[in-house]
Order: sequence, then structure tokens, then C-alpha cells
Amino acid sequence: MTDASALLHDLAEACGVATEWWDWRGEHREVPDASLRAVLAAMGADTADDDALADSVERARTLPRRRTLAPTVVQRVGEATRVLVHVPHGTAVAVAVECEGGGRRDLEQLEHVVEPVDIEGQLVGEAAFELPADLPLGWHTLVADTELPSMVPGSEQAVLITVPTHLELPAAVREAPRTGLMTQLYQVRSRGSQGIGDLGDLATLGGWAAEEHDAHFVLVNPLHAAEPVAPMEPSPYLPTSRRFVNPVYIDLRSLPDADSLPEEARAEIEQLTRQARVLNDEDRIDRDEAWALKRAALRVAFRHLGPRHAPQVAALHEEEGQALVDFATWCSLAAVHGTEWETDWPAELHDPMSPDVEAHRQEHREEISFIAWQQWVVRHQLATVSRGLADRGMSIGLVTDLAVGIHPEGADAWALGETLARGIDVGAPPDQFNQLGQNWSQPPWRPDRLAELGYAPFRDLLRAVLRDAGGVRVDHIIGLFRLWWVPEGHAPADGAYVRYDHEALIGILALEAARAGAVVVGEDLGVVEPWVRDHLRERGVLGTSVMWFEWDADGRPLPPEDYRELCLATVTTHDLPPTAGYLELEHVAIRDRLGLLARPVEEERAEEEGSVRAMRSGLHERGLLADPEAPVADVVAAMHAWIAATPSRLRGIALTDLVGDVRAINQPGTDEEYPNWRLPLAGPTRRPVLLEDVVGTSAEPA
Repeated sequence: MTDASALLHDLAEACGVATEWWDWRGEHREVPDASLRAVLAAMGADTADDDALADSVERARTLPRRRTLAPTVVQRVGEATRVLVHVPHGTAVAVAVECEGGGRRDLEQLEHVVEPVDIEGQLVGEAAFELPADLPLGWHTLVADTELPSMVPGSEQAVLITVPTHLELPAAVREAPRTGLMTQLYQVRSRGSQGIGDLGDLATLGGWAAEEHDAHFVLVNPLHAAEPVAPMEPSPYLPTSRRFVNPVYIDLRSLPDADSLPEEARAEIEQLTRQARVLNDEDRIDRDEAWALKRAALRVAFRHLGPRHAPQVAALHEEEGQALVDFATWCSLAAVHGTEWETDWPAELHDPMSPDVEAHRQEHREEISFIAWQQWVVRHQLATVSRGLADRGMSIGLVTDLAVGIHPEGADAWALGETLARGIDVGAPPDQFNQLGQNWSQPPWRPDRLAELGYAPFRDLLRAVLRDAGGVRVDHIIGLFRLWWVPEGHAPADGAYVRYDHEALIGILALEAARAGAVVVGEDLGVVEPWVRDHLRERGVLGTSVMWFEWDADGRPLPPEDYRELCLATVTTHDLPPTAGYLELEHVAIRDRLGLLARPVEEERAEEEGSVRAMRSGLHERGLLADPEAPVADVVAAMHAWIAATPSRLRGIALTDLVGDVRAINQPGTDEEYPNWRLPLAGPTRRPVLLEDVVGTSAEPA
């Protein structure tokens, strides 16, 4: 290893960047130096030459001593915690906590003798104080008072977050395992839909599941906001904003106060609604056309209802603050300049606080008000759906989904600025089902900036997702521990893992879920360090077990009694074909057709056929399948009976399995090569089915 390479590795270690990893086959891999340089540069480090590297290493190692207080301190409730304070050697210091709910607690200084350190000619000493174990849960402020100015402006204060040690499950989930329905909402079109499944359809589906099948929850895809103008990104996992909701899910049939609209306006909205309903006959979901018609109808409604709803929208502004203004401004700018702000917008519009952006706000105040009103309407309808599900017997109710990231050219990327790493995409290293690795085209959080901001951006999006929800599924929850960073221009396999402060992120997740009374499900599939699942279990976060991924040491389906108790157990997931399709090797056919296999298709098919045979045999031996060669529908039912026999606290049934769908909704590793996220719900013949076809039958998979 050269001196430069050694320095690069030292800097990577200091910044929490892994220089090596083990792939899904158990083979050791090293991260290329070029990738390390790009990752570290995106974290703000200077890697231009050996001198710059050496300076960056020294700065990273001494950074804690350059600040009076760490920018964020996390304490588990009930545990006394030591806080380190750094001041010029010999300087007196006192530390106190200003509690979220009011009141001040002076901290006791501890015995702590360490030698001062010379930093750029100044001796810096270190003192220790104890956070008392009886601080309440919440967001507090640490304050350090010294007789001299701090070394770093503003470092005399820090965010103190007191978090739960363990997130308690809701009472209904503690009492007994609970079963629920899982669906991609946009797929679920009814005769009254406006070209795409909406919140009215969710109310119908959820009510039917609760009353007819004792379902305790309905888990939906991320409802995050997409682009306000065409082309709308079809993937709900690549949103323009995770903090706001996609108004495409507004149900025009139940606009608040619609009965007060003039007859002429109601007629105009109904005409647009009829045009949108024609889209229900198509075999592809046309989000752009559906939204164009729905937005036109909403604009008619806003002209009359906007003034009436002004107090409610003002309350939303008060709650969301500048974030709502920035989101609505970005949407308005996107309507003028397009959605690719980094490449297509004038440079003076790249900063949300610039004078030119403010001038646009003033010039387009009506449009920005219209966008903010849409957010109030969609949230109003979400709250109504959640109350309705509870009234119809769902103990958990709506479980939302938190996507792992955002669109690199979207509203959040514009508003969050340097909180995100630039020139980097989030992805995943190669695994069994994606043997070339994955690039999800999403910019990651910068761990250092999150800490400097007191994790406020993370807290705020959690509050948005948990609002009016009984639970949240956190997509790729291992990203709260480490994320696979892929530098632009590099292959996914040449990425690197970057560590995050999981104690802070999981603690904040537990705190906000506890305040919302919600259950948290972590999607912990893929390459996961074993200790991560242990940590999640200890903190009360449920994992995810998918039957197709659960095998014992002998290559047989994992017995149901051996499933984890603290998890959501399912037969399938949205990144696999529905179970009927999987049994017919739909996933192999798709990947072969698209050139996504890293080995000959005959080899891949033979291995997957072996898995299907093993599954059928296991079901037969368990007495759940009369004949190992039984029809596919019988196998699907038997697999759900297997899941029903697990001790898992939550069990999910995919709506696609309920209706016998075979088409994959998403093929990871593809964009336009496959109609990802565009296929409506369909039956075994691949022909679309409407919601009425579902709720009009009592058929169940098990």
C-alpha cells in the first residue's frame, strides 16, 4: 500500500467509511481507492494530494476537541450518560440542560483527568459532566457556559435527545399476532377511481379487510410527493419529497366541503372526473394523464374552496414552517422551468433563500397557495381514512412506508442543500437477486451534517410519515446503520459502506413512534450484519421475514415456529413477483429477457426450480399441501397457512396474492426496460381487475 493509499484508508476510518466488505457469496472485497476519494470528497474532505490528505486526517481525528460540545447528544431514558466538553486548557465551564417541556437542570461535573491536546498552537482540555437518568423523553438543549468565547461559533449549545431504550408494541399487537393486508395503492382502481387508486379506494379496501377478514392493518406503498408536472416519476420509492404527500391520491369524490361548490363548478369537476375514469380501462397506469385531469379539477375546486379553507391551510403552514413554503415554491418553479433544477434552472434559483426565488414566490403567490391547499386536502383525506379504519375495527390501521431516499433533482434535494452528499448515489452491493448490484439514483444524507443540524430533517420527515398512521415500514432500515454509497460514474459493485450514528437514528425513530403510538417495521432484508438485527430487536423495532428468503441449514423452508416473533412475516414482497408468478419463475424470465443475470439462464432456472420443489415438498410434509404437484393456487394458499402458523407479531397478505396476480410490479435494477410501478392490479390471466371485483368476493389465500 502506498503512502497516499494508507492516508486515504486512515481518513476513511476516521470518517466512518469502510475500505473493505464481504459480498453475498462470502468473498472478501476491497473498495477501490478512486471510490474512496470520491466518497470522502462528497463528505467535505480534501483528498487532492498527499498533503491535503494528511491535513484532512488530522482535522477529522481532532474534530471533537475543536468543539465545546458535540452538536448532538443522544441519551437513552433511564440511563445516566457522560457528556464530554472541550475548552481552552484551564478554562472553567458549567453545563446545564434546558428541557423541552420547560425547566433547567444543572449538570454535575465528574472526575475526569486527561492531558490537554495541542490543536493548532492552543492547548485544549476536556471535562466530563453527567446527564441524570431521570430526564424525560424529548428534544432538549445542552448549554455550556464558559469564561472565554468558544472555539467554534455556536458550539456552546447542542441538541440533547432523550430517547426510549425500547419501543413498546401497541396493546393490540402485544395481545396476539395480527394479520393485515399489503398493497400498492395506485394499483387498486375502482369504477369511481380517477385513473389511479386513491384514498377513497383505500378506505373501501381497508374497511372490507377489517370487517370481512378481521384485518388489523393495511400497509401501503410510500405516499410521498412526486413531481407536480409530467413526467411524474412512477416509483413511489424515488419521491421528490418524503415530507409531503402526493396529491395524485386525492379522491375527487370526497373533497372537503364540496357540497358548498356552485353547481357550475361541480359540473366541471364531474366532467373532468369522467374523463379520468376512462383511464381505468388501460393496462398501464398513466400517472401523468390522471394527474393532469385531477389537477384541473382541483384548480376549479380551489377557486371556490380556497378562501373557505384558509384557516386550516394557515394552521398547516404554522405546523410545517418554511418546509411547506419551500416545497410549494419548488413545485411552482418546476411548473415554469421543469423538474431538473440542477441542470435546467438558472443558477440564481438553486438557493431556496435567494432573492430571485423570493421574487418568484411573490409573483406566483396564488399558485403556491394552491399547492399548499392540495397538501391540506390530501392530509385531511388521509386523516379521515385513518379514523374510518379505526371505526371499522382496525386496531393498528394505516401503516405507511418510508422510502430510503429521494430524487436527486427533487424538492427535498433542492431544499436540504448540503445536508445531502453530492455526486453520490445510494444503492446496494451485488446479491443473489441483483447480481450486478443496484444504483437507486438517490443522494444520501451526510452523517456529519445530520448531526450538526440536530437530526431535525430526519425528525421532521418521521413526524410527517407517522401523522395519521398506526405504523410505519422503514424501507432498507439497515441504511440507518450504514449505506452503500456509489460515486457517480462508478459501477454499483465499486461502492463503499458509510457508517451512520445508528444510536441516534434508531433512537429518534423510537422516540417519534412512541409519541405517535405507532408500531415500526424495519425492512431488514439483503446483506445485513447479524448484530444489526439484534439491535433492532432490543430497541423494539420489528424486522421483516419473507418466506422465499427463509431457509434452514439443510435448504428446506424454515419451519414456521422458527420465525422471529418481532417481525412482519409475509410470503412475498414488492421486489418479487406475486407468489403465483414466482412459482412459475416469472422473476427468472424477466431477468433473462433484460440481461440482468450474472450466470447462464439454465443455471439460474435450475436453481430456482429447486427452490420451488423444496417449497412444495416442505408444504406437503407439513400437511398444508395434499399433493406436491398441486396447482399454483393451492400452493399460494398453503404458503399463507405456513405464515399464519408463525409466532410473528404481524403477518401480511399481499393483495396481489389474494387475487392471483402473476405480474411483477417492480424489477430491481431496471428503469424503462420494464414497466415498473405502472401495472394495475390483475388476475391470473394478467387482465386488470377492479376493486369491486375484490371486495365482492370472500376468497382468501388461507
